[in-house]
Amino acid sequence: MTRSPGTRSFGRPRPSARLACLSAILGLLAGHPAPAAAQVMDNDIGAAPMQRVSTPEPAHVSLAPIVPPFSHPEAIFPNPFGLTKWLRDRGVNVLLDNTNEFAGAITPPTRGTTKGFVNYRQGASNAGQYAAELDIDWNRLAGLRGFATHMITVGRYGTTANRMFGDWLNHASEDYGGGGNVVVHLVYAYGEETLFGGRLAIAAGRMAEISDFAASPLFCNFQNGSFCGRPKGITDTNYAAGYPASTWGFRVRGRPTHTIYAQTGVYPIENGIYSVAQHRTGFKFNGANIIGYTAPVEMGWEPVFAHGTLPGHYKLGGSLFSTPQNDNLFDIAGRPYALTRARPRQHAASWSSWAMFDQRLVHYADPASGLTALWGVVYNDPHTSLREYVAYAGLLNRGFIQSRPFDTLGVALTYTKIANGVTMTEEDLLRQGAALPNHATGVQRHAMVLEANYAIHVMRGVIFTPLFEYYFRPNAQGNLRDAALLGFKSHVEFL
Repeated sequence: MTRSPGTRSFGRPRPSARLACLSAILGLLAGHPAPAAAQVMDNDIGAAPMQRVSTPEPAHVSLAPIVPPFSHPEAIFPNPFGLTKWLRDRGVNVLLDNTNEFAGAITPPTRGTTKGFVNYRQGASNAGQYAAELDIDWNRLAGLRGFATHMITVGRYGTTANRMFGDWLNHASEDYGGGGNVVVHLVYAYGEETLFGGRLAIAAGRMAEISDFAASPLFCNFQNGSFCGRPKGITDTNYAAGYPASTWGFRVRGRPTHTIYAQTGVYPIENGIYSVAQHRTGFKFNGANIIGYTAPVEMGWEPVFAHGTLPGHYKLGGSLFSTPQNDNLFDIAGRPYALTRARPRQHAASWSSWAMFDQRLVHYADPASGLTALWGVVYNDPHTSLREYVAYAGLLNRGFIQSRPFDTLGVALTYTKIANGVTMTEEDLLRQGAALPNHATGVQRHAMVLEANYAIHVMRGVIFTPLFEYYFRPNAQGNLRDAALLGFKSHVEFL
């Protein structure tokens, strides 16, 4: 029996039909995306507040309240079953990603029989996090003009390799710690009102201070913790809340011109902000452990040269901490407390400051491509800090291979100077045979961390980054061998 071309068949589908069905399902999951855009590590979840700071306002906008565009990174499933578009049309933005970081030492650690050395070993580690972001434009959803809310939760896993060779200053994998070892940890949840066409933004809620201040979305093109997230010196006191930690906070940002901004805020200092005792899940809101306040101030200039192809960001800032802190050298009588064994002198307040710059130097064909230089310094109160200052410099070369327009070659170097008071205190303690602070097994003076990597755009929503890290003077100690590590960082944006 023969069938006409239009006759339906109720038997097993032909191979071509099965392929068509599979194609249809994949099409529903993926939506109908445009050709691949530049998916890079600086578009991961958590970078959204930094991107809002780093995005100049248009030259000609109205004075009406607005909600700035939400982050829409390239994803594996940009519009599953049409749901993403349906939600975004109604002001709801949902993102889901995973960042994984692996590092393994290719050099042996310092060996010894004294306390602190016996556990050092050559090894590898893996750390990472899965993250979810929910942004709601309440202007679209409920007619509240200019108002939006933002929330991020994470789950972190694994450990970091640097402690295997004695370094406690800079993690080999930044996605480690602060997550409470729970399935869901709240990073932040806050509301923001944006007025006068973006010229004034007021935010309050559970906020990560260092996601807005002393921040750049470029930092996490690297993996090591001296650089990624933020230059490590900015959280030297553990009183400045940085991702994935948050406190109650209030922040106001103004833009008198489309290339200049100024912002300030007030953030309660919560004792143990990075510890599990108080902030394992991030959902502890009662503020019973508030011990002071920090007030950051920052000003920035964001020029765009060469007809919009060479953006730059130049920022200066500082923060005052109201909580009393111990002097790192002297006791209450002005003598070295390591010798007198008296109580350290207390300072009523302390401070931190920063100067951070980045500038695209060369532009290639793709709008997001080019050679970008970034450099800066964080300088802390030398009487109360561990890290007196951290200086950094780096280069990001994106799209320099014409056939690989979304790949990025990166290299960065950070230099950490330990405060003189800490060094002198440790020298006194070592002469007495006493235990040293900061997990040190020798006197701490200065350290450097070098990272070179190559981010490969594997497919839409997937970045794989082989990398090399080198630790000069781990833990800022001269008695520990330098350490070299090989590893990789991967970022998968699902939605």
